[in-house]
Amino acid sequence: MFDAQRTNSRTAVLPAWLRTLVIGRKPKRTLLRIGVLVAATLLVRQFVLLPVRVYGPSMLPTYQQDGLNFINRLPYYFHEPRRGDVVAIRTSDTTIMYMKRIVGLPGETVAFHDGRLFINGQMLSEPYVKYPCNWDYDPVTLGSNQFFVVGDNRSMPQIYHEFGRTDRNRIVGRIFLWKNLFATSPSPR
Repeated sequence: MFDAQRTNSRTAVLPAWLRTLVIGRKPKRTLLRIGVLVAATLLVRQFVLLPVRVYGPSMLPTYQQDGLNFINRLPYYFHEPRRGDVVAIRTSDTTIMYMKRIVGLPGETVAFHDGRLFINGQMLSEPYVKYPCNWDYDPVTLGSNQFFVVGDNRSMPQIYHEFGRTDRNRIVGRIFLWKNLFATSPSPR
């Protein structure tokens, strides 16, 4: 009889070392830590880092299709977007965003001639553009709260490429990781 009770109690209760490993020596403290960790994760996800998946060839070869990146919302609380930043731009639908590179700043005049980008009449060197283009785009002068954005893959015909002026309030944040996490598609050639 004594052995049967002892066997049942062993199966009902975890060994002390396993219990300590799973929930710690002080279960209340462990639950508090888990609660703080969950709350911090939700706050970071909501207000700081937003995951985004790249769809489409617009940012090739810098960002691969189906790559996972994060939008960092913090930098633009401290300074305005800068030329060369890769940013996420909110469309009218809150779930869809474009990933583009800022090439023109407020008050500048932006134009394309034979595939080359001109800012205020001066050609801008763009080492991140690996696929050349032959675009022509008449000069536009940006407003005091506008930025000019364009993708890195300029090999696509201009008519199929989303680019142009965007208001500052549509820029969600800067892309946090330069290279893709978990990219699944190879770069086309």
